[in-house]
Order: sequence, then structure tokens, then C-alpha cells
Amino acid sequence: MAEPLVAYLHCLFFASALTALATGLLRLFFYSKGVDFYVGNPFFWVKMALYVIIATLSIKPTLTFIRWKRSIAGGGTAPTGDDIASVRRFIHIELGLLALMPLMAVLMARGIGR
Repeated sequence: MAEPLVAYLHCLFFASALTALATGLLRLFFYSKGVDFYVGNPFFWVKMALYVIIATLSIKPTLTFIRWKRSIAGGGTAPTGDDIASVRRFIHIELGLLALMPLMAVLMARGIGR
């Protein structure tokens, strides 16, 4: 029962990340204040760097979840407490960085840093 839910959530998270990126790029190139307003702002580049860092950090937990799923489906053992703690640490770092993204957006929109 939980397996389809996990697959659904992975797809939902991936689609959400792509949607956020696509809407941001549309806003950058076609709407609002124009490319020059954003590209000249250092908070724009901090926000882009955060996006890349978060995406890169999410690779390890995703691969670990896939490995755990295969191991359990193949009759293996459940992950150890240390393995779970390691993945949890990565996810907490991702969430902490994700919390900074709206702050960067507000600073950009207000023109701070120009």
C-alpha cells in the first residue's frame, strides 16, 4: 500500500520542482520587471545557487530510498538507524536552504541589492 504512495510522492516532488523552475523562467523572460532587473541582482544568483544546491543534495536521499526499496523488496533488511539519520540530515539541510528561497525572492522583488 505504501509503495504506490512513495512513487506518487516522488513524482509529485519532481513535478513541483520543475513547475517552480518553469514558472520562474517564464517570469524572468516574459513578465514583470524584465531580465536586466533580475540578472543584475545578487539575490537572484543566490536564489539560483540555492536551487542548484538543493537539487544536488536531493540526489543522495533519492538514490538511498531506491536502494532501500530494492533491498526490502528483494527480502533484505530494513535500513539501520544510522542510515536513516544520515538521510534525515540531508533532508533537514535541504529544508533549511529551501526556507531561504522565499526570502531571496522578496529581496529581489523589492529591488534590494541593485
